Amino acid sequence: MWSQRAVVDYGLAKRAAIQSIRSGHVESRDVCDAHPYLLRAARTLGEPTDYGCPICERRNVTHVTYVYGDELGRSAGRVKASSDLAEMAHEYEEFRVYVVEVCQGCGWNHLAVSFLLGTGGSLARGGLPG
Repeated sequence: MWSQRAVVDYGLAKRAAIQSIRSGHVESRDVCDAHPYLLRAARTLGEPTDYGCPICERRNVTHVTYVYGDELGRSAGRVKASSDLAEMAHEYEEFRVYVVEVCQGCGWNHLAVSFLLGTGGSLARGGLPG
């Protein structure tokens, strides 16, 4: 996306969590603890992926995308489709996006990536460059 910046990939933390389970240091029930609201968001608003669940390996994970930012007002903390993010990036100066992967089968959930979007103050609100 054109304005994506300050990307944090949580892949290393995910691999560490998976390794802890596979080595027996952590029980799978300790990481397969998705909140009912997160599971509902995954079911109704989530975006399917081609990535299998690293814990149960029976289902593909679903991505749930949350947006946060002072400018968002009542939209802060809401689930958004990734297709909505481009329009929002042109409309707001800055907001943070969090993508959570969720297995609707076993309840595995892990923050996959976070990043900032928005005009960065370089555009008038709602305006386009040029």
